[in-house]
Amino acid sequence: MKDFISLKNISRDSLVKLIELAYDIKRKPNAYGNKLKGKSVGLLFQKPSLRTKTAFYLGALQLGAAAVYYSPDEVKLGEREEISDVANTLSGYLDAAVLRTFSHKTIEEFVLCPKISVVNGLSDLLHPSQVLGDLLTLRELGKDVRKTEFSYIGDGNNVCHSLLYAFSILGGSISIASPKGYEPEEKILKDCFAIAKKSKAKITVCNSPFKAAKSADVLYTDVWISMGKEKQNKARKRAFKRFRIDDKILMSAKNNCIVMHCLPAHRGQEISDSALDGKHSVVFLQAENRLHSAKAILLAVLEGK
Repeated sequence: MKDFISLKNISRDSLVKLIELAYDIKRKPNAYGNKLKGKSVGLLFQKPSLRTKTAFYLGALQLGAAAVYYSPDEVKLGEREEISDVANTLSGYLDAAVLRTFSHKTIEEFVLCPKISVVNGLSDLLHPSQVLGDLLTLRELGKDVRKTEFSYIGDGNNVCHSLLYAFSILGGSISIASPKGYEPEEKILKDCFAIAKKSKAKITVCNSPFKAAKSADVLYTDVWISMGKEKQNKARKRAFKRFRIDDKILMSAKNNCIVMHCLPAHRGQEISDSALDGKHSVVFLQAENRLHSAKAILLAVLEGK
């Protein structure tokens, strides 16, 4: 695995091994302390970040690698310099680059440079590093994806797309509830339904949050208005007003269901305070697990794990 761009082309066995690697790293962090000694990792971010930046920056350091962070104004990918020129330049300094970009095409162009490993730290299309942390969280809580009714309520966005890939690959059951016009992209759904034919995964897409939440083991949501979509603020608030994880939705799910959110959260919009802070929430465990999953990704692309 030279690059970690999408879960789409990862086999079930490889994804399970990556989850298990992250789980082992969390249990025995000292055993991995010098695995990437002598390696260098750069973080090129076009968007602000709390969890992704902290996870990959500290993850690299704790694995023994050197780390450098480039803020949005420093590099200006595709503006100050061509993306290919940045990639080829950094390949002379770095072993891996973690990109957090507005356009997925930026990552696709960057990855054409053969001398540097590229990690998708978020794009407008996919967020696979987030979802690996989510899968680690389910593993830690003893949730078998193949026996878990997983419900995502909200925007059919990058996180939703990567969750769809993960559950279709692993053979799980996932229900997506989005307002009309805000469902997951057709090309992603087409991919996932094709994968599901082989894995026996169950994928449901609807426009009713209560239908999706019925008998769910996991309720998951994300912000209604992602970075770069602020101009759609009013329209999205109107469209999504019923798509909130709160006490009413929780009553539709199983009594022991867990609540997940990739953060940052807009309290009172996509999730209520009672759901985010209540006994069902594992949101901050998710955030913590981003560190361990980031380490697993770095090891996978730089050490061939």
